[in-house]
Amino acid sequence: MTADDAEAPLGIEVFEPAGVGLPPEDCTPEGLSRAATAEALSLGFNRVSIVDATPLEAGRTRLRAFLERGYAGSLSYLEEGERHDPSTLLPGVKSLVVVLFAHGDAGEVSPAPDHAPRVADAAIPEAGLGPDLRGQIARYARGTDYHILMKTRLFKLGRRLATLAGRTVRVRACVDTAPLLERELAARAGLGFQGKSSLLIAPGLGSYVLLGELLIDLELAPSPPPESPRKLDFSACGSCRACLDACPTQAFPSEYVLDARRCISYLTIEQDGVIPEELRRPIGTRVFGCDVCQEVCPFNASKSRPSSSELGVREALLAPDLVRLLNLGSAPYRTLVKRTALRRASRATLQRNAAVALGNSGDPRAVAPLVRALVENERALVRLHAAWALGELAPHLDEAAVSALIQCADADPDAAVRAEARSALTRANAVTDLAPS
Repeated sequence: MTADDAEAPLGIEVFEPAGVGLPPEDCTPEGLSRAATAEALSLGFNRVSIVDATPLEAGRTRLRAFLERGYAGSLSYLEEGERHDPSTLLPGVKSLVVVLFAHGDAGEVSPAPDHAPRVADAAIPEAGLGPDLRGQIARYARGTDYHILMKTRLFKLGRRLATLAGRTVRVRACVDTAPLLERELAARAGLGFQGKSSLLIAPGLGSYVLLGELLIDLELAPSPPPESPRKLDFSACGSCRACLDACPTQAFPSEYVLDARRCISYLTIEQDGVIPEELRRPIGTRVFGCDVCQEVCPFNASKSRPSSSELGVREALLAPDLVRLLNLGSAPYRTLVKRTALRRASRATLQRNAAVALGNSGDPRAVAPLVRALVENERALVRLHAAWALGELAPHLDEAAVSALIQCADADPDAAVRAEARSALTRANAVTDLAPS
């Protein structure tokens, strides 16, 4: 990037040639397209395809219907900008290099039971409870933040294309956070099709893929359609309903349509407030995201899928200690989420999720840490879900837990928390006639 590019709009980078470029006879849209594809593959992307910058009108129509039905929940940012039109992100864009990055361990297909804790050999030092109570994190979020890795590589691709083309180029790298219809683009590029789960499915890789795009003001020839024995459109799932039927919260009102308000990924990541009571039990022990619709998808059984991911797996995120997550302080939170996708969730959100997971564990060892959260946590959001979780563990409540709930029902400064404590007491048959606070 040159020194005078400070005036470039946010997210746009300008790269100058730096080295020997392609021979003049290869500096054609076709030659540059072949070079861009080879460079992207050499950077570690699993699939690459190039498309022009024509607006995605069909995708715009589908997005409008999704928003009008209220399925976006609190995701108000989906209403911002012209997500179907790449030129709003990079004025003058001529081409998009669309990439897929596969993630996850192909051999890791069995999640922990929804209502049983995953245990390890290590004890919880601060609680002295024996084997750890464990939660679940979606596969893509168990290692290095994919946004960082993919954007770094896309910018490398942009720099390389400036050199190969022998001219200054303007680019924008998009990975999941820009206002762009990424799945629509990937489908247009022939990289896959939208399954009934609404996720992109790439034959041979399945749905465990992450999407990225390099928008560039350089004319590249569109990639030829892929040679595939299977038609890559909405019919590719056939009569299969595995993802629809397996969803714990029944988040699919119809095939190919997701109601985000019921999706566990939305509930544990995007929703900052109170989780609707009827959706708490189906969340199970998941504390960040959900893979159920992908775990049951036949396309994810392909033996050609990568057996490991460059994102790696951090031990603390493979099966997180729920008690430590519930008690997470500010400094430990920053350490836990640093350079991971968990940065998307606040500390209070993760604590809330841990409380729900502990309530769903069915384990009496979860009672003591939940009582501590109910009494000591400064966030009403966390206290409310701790009270609910104690109600779920009603058969295991001891005198101290009942006493804490009674105190909370009488004196908690938040009315919603008081109501949740009363509900928990009712379920525990500990108090039958509480005076309203």
